[in-house]
Amino acid sequence: MRSLPLPLALTARLSPVVVLATAGWALSSGPDATPAPEDRTAAQRTEEEAPDAPATAAASKTYTAAPSPCGSLSEKSIKGLVPGAKTAGKEIPSTDKTLRRTCSWNALKGYEYRWLDVSFEITESEEAAAESYKGRLADRSGGGEVPGVGDAGYSVVNLTTEDKQQTREGVVIVRTSNALVSVTYSGSDFESKKAPATDEINKGAIKAAREAVAALEDGAKG
Repeated sequence: MRSLPLPLALTARLSPVVVLATAGWALSSGPDATPAPEDRTAAQRTEEEAPDAPATAAASKTYTAAPSPCGSLSEKSIKGLVPGAKTAGKEIPSTDKTLRRTCSWNALKGYEYRWLDVSFEITESEEAAAESYKGRLADRSGGGEVPGVGDAGYSVVNLTTEDKQQTREGVVIVRTSNALVSVTYSGSDFESKKAPATDEINKGAIKAAREAVAALEDGAKG
């Protein structure tokens, strides 16, 4: 969701003002020009029946449809983040591909497992996107802001353990205009039962998010 420069028409307005002032003096010295009561009633009726002008213009949207997230990351990035994965990715079925699309990459190389999801979601307005962004952050704690990406960005990393197997997951949420970009990046080592370091997962998720946001913004410019 800007103010425009005001029109500079003062010079053009001065001449009519002088002419009207002179004409007004002449009319005031002549016959009474006050409209009859029935004329005033008709004028008031016309004003009342006239449709109201819209209070505000329709909000413009930078993004009208979600692009394919499977093409948002370079092959080099995918190979680095998810070794062994097919770089084409797999798009997850969506009830409305215009509004939300998600692409997934995952692979097991040796004993190392990595999973990466990238999602694009389009909302009705910047205000709606900001409200959704705020709500998602309310459900996640312990993270921090990601500077220099979109209009606002946030990342958080969590560690879970199930049957003695650790998994570390990083989530990055970015708002850019009326769109939301979400990245989930997780990893496990099935030999050591340990998870990758927090720094590795966090940096990987942020890298993917920056690239996905750049692809979204470049697509809007085109």
